[in-house]
Parts: sequence; structure tokens; C-alpha cells
Amino acid sequence: MTVNQDDAPVEGGILPLPLDTDALSNGFQNVDRGHLRPALEGSFLLARAALNLGDVQGAINCLDRVLQLDPHNLGVLTEKGRLLHRIGNAEEAVRCFRTAHRIAPEDELVLTNLAVALAESGKQHEAIVAFRRVLELSPGNPYVQHQLRRLTSTVVPFWHVRMLNDAKRNDAFEHAIRAALDKEGRHARILDIGAGSGLLSMMAARAGATNVLACEKVPAIAEKAEHIVALNGFEKQIRVISKDSNQIVPGKDIDARADILISEIISSDLLAENVLDTFQDAHSRLLRKDAIVIPRAATAVGCLVESDVMHNYAFVGDVSGFDVSPFTTLSPQRLPVHGAMESWRRLSDDIDLVRIDLTAKKHEAELRRVAIPVLNDGCAVGVVQWIDLDLFEGIRFCNHPDSYSDGGWLQVLHTFPQPISVTRGEQLELIVGHDRISLILAPAPLTPRNPSPA
Repeated sequence: MTVNQDDAPVEGGILPLPLDTDALSNGFQNVDRGHLRPALEGSFLLARAALNLGDVQGAINCLDRVLQLDPHNLGVLTEKGRLLHRIGNAEEAVRCFRTAHRIAPEDELVLTNLAVALAESGKQHEAIVAFRRVLELSPGNPYVQHQLRRLTSTVVPFWHVRMLNDAKRNDAFEHAIRAALDKEGRHARILDIGAGSGLLSMMAARAGATNVLACEKVPAIAEKAEHIVALNGFEKQIRVISKDSNQIVPGKDIDARADILISEIISSDLLAENVLDTFQDAHSRLLRKDAIVIPRAATAVGCLVESDVMHNYAFVGDVSGFDVSPFTTLSPQRLPVHGAMESWRRLSDDIDLVRIDLTAKKHEAELRRVAIPVLNDGCAVGVVQWIDLDLFEGIRFCNHPDSYSDGGWLQVLHTFPQPISVTRGEQLELIVGHDRISLILAPAPLTPRNPSPA
């Protein structure tokens, strides 16, 4: 499960370690000039002069001429990588540092710079591996420990721990898993997509399941899940693979179509984790025709709300004597809220907004008009929405804001473009639906009245 990606707190990028990019202008102290041929001294000096003038690309070009005749010069490779990093060319910096690392695999500075460049070029798992190796070379290095922990937090969403501690959610899923095994038998083939820590797979194994495939696409999480599964003694019943489920190869990764699918990738706003494509692919390739699916349906439920606090989350007007109201058009459409903690007032009853049948083989985008009866006069800032999961017959889980205050799930405020005044007894029409990857909740456009006959 996750909240929408847009809702996650934004961590700053990986802070680069000091790359000493002034080294060239200070005499290239990291470069072994004794290995430079006399004919290359000119290019070397030109690189230093270019850097002194602020021409970083010119300095890189000069270093390239040095490397043409001395391609294994560790110092020059390192300086070039640093300069590439300085101008924001992380991909080329990675290539430089990879070459330097092959020349000097135990060089701590080269390896550290490689880890930084890998992280900034989007290769987080490789960066984690590199930082771990740095710590092997320099145990207890607090700066590298900080970088490693910071990087890990960017690939492991912040809500994982909170969700693991959600007893209400956990109990509901375990009851559903046990009910499914009671029906299918302990030797049923189970596929757990988005396995995370492996918790749901271990629930199945504890209930007697003997054949569980736990699929987790984030390598750092899959690695930890494998460790946790072994720690709890279920390595013979559970096999963890680090793959996106759409990369699973039948006959190789999975011996036959699964009898039971367990997947807790439903997001707070229902669809943000590409759930429809994932389930559709599973139905077409990985599950038997009548497989049990947990959860088997998910419904987005919500109500109109009024709230001064939420108003200030979504809209802006006069600020310090200035009209900055046009900035409202840039505000987010969805905001995470904790229903039990926010100050808000209902303007309507609960209403089912979108229901997804996860046992269906295919889903198309949909839109419809919904008329919401208004219970109270007020100024609607939007719709507070939550999730109701149908896990198995008679087993449900819901993060309704009135009865769910200590779990891991948040609710979502779907903001209107502008606040809307509503009156008790009237109806507010909304456009409700989804585009397969996100919910759509918006005020319906006014229907023009037919002109009166002349």
C-alpha cells in the first residue's frame, strides 16, 4: 500500500560527498603528473587554465586529450568524473568512475564518488551496493552511513514501517489468507505481488502454505524480505524474487499459474501504484482462471467536507496585502489527510465513488456524473476519500476516518479548483471515475439550459 507518490514527503537528493572540484585549479594535487608524457603537459596546463576561467567543459575537453594517450591515469579519470558531476552530467560521471574503479577497486574515494554519481543518475540499488562496499573499507564512517541511510529512504517509501505496525490491517489480511487456504488447501500455489517485508507471505506460511512466491520489485526491499523470511524460519515455504511482476517468466520464475493472489498495492487514493495494469497482467499470465484474489474488490468512498484548515491547504488569496490567488491553480489536486486529526465538518453522507472489481480480467477508464445530496449549508473545499477493501467473503478492511485513527493508512482530500458554496437539500454534481492510474473527482460542468421557445 502507498499514498500517492505526490503525497510523500520530499527528501533532498543524495548529498554529494566533497568531490574537491577545485583540485585542478589548485595544481591537480590528486593527479600523478609523473605518469604524464611530456607532450601531454600542455593539455594538462590548459585544463587547469580553463578551470581557473570557469570553463569546466573546456577543462573536461583538455582532460579527454590526456586520457586519449593515457587512458588508465587514475587521477585524471577521477578529476574528469568530478568535473562531470559538477556540471550535472551524472551518467558520464558514472562512466568515468566505473573506469577508475576497475583500475583501483579498493580506492575508497573513487568508490564513494561512484556511489554518489550512481545515486544521482537514478541507479539507486547499485549506489547502495557501492556505499556498502565503502563501509567495508571504512567501517563506521558516519558520513557514508548517513548517505547510505538517506539513499535507502528514497527507495523504501516512508509508510512501510507505519503499515507494518497497522494491526487492524494485518489482522484483516491474515483472516482472508487463512480463509483462502481453508478453501484451496495448504499446497495451493500462492503469488504475493508487492511483497514488501514478506509479512503477508509469512502469514500464508504460518497458516500452512507450502508454495509461496513473494515478488518485490525494489531490490533493497526484496533483499531485506529474504532475510526476514529466513529469520522467521520460512525459507523452505517462501521464495522471494526481486522483479516487477510483469517481468515474471512462467515456467522459469513460477512453475504454474497461481491458485491464490495476495497483493496489498492498493494506494490511499486507490490506483496510484499501477494496480489495474498489475492485476490485469497477473490475470492474463500468472493466475489460473478462477484464482482467489485478495483483495477481490476495492471501493473509494468519500464525503463533501468543509474545513478552514483544509481550505488553507488547497487555496490561497490575499497574502501580506498581495493578491496571489492565481497560485491556487498550481495547488495539488490530492492532499493526504488524517481524518481523525483534521478539523473538518461533513457536508454530505458517505458515498461510494469508484468500485474496482479486482477479479475482473480487464478495466477501462470510466467517468460518470454523481449527484451528492447536501446535508448541511457550508463551503465545500473538496471530497475526503478513503478505501473500503473486500478481502474475502465476509472479511473487509476500511480506513474510515470516524473509526480508524491509529493505523498506517491516510485519507485523501481531493480538492476542488475553487471552494463551492452548498445549501442543505440541494445536490452537488461531480464528475467521478478514473483514468486507470488515478481517481478523477471534480465538480461537474454546468449543463446549459435550453433556450425558451420564442
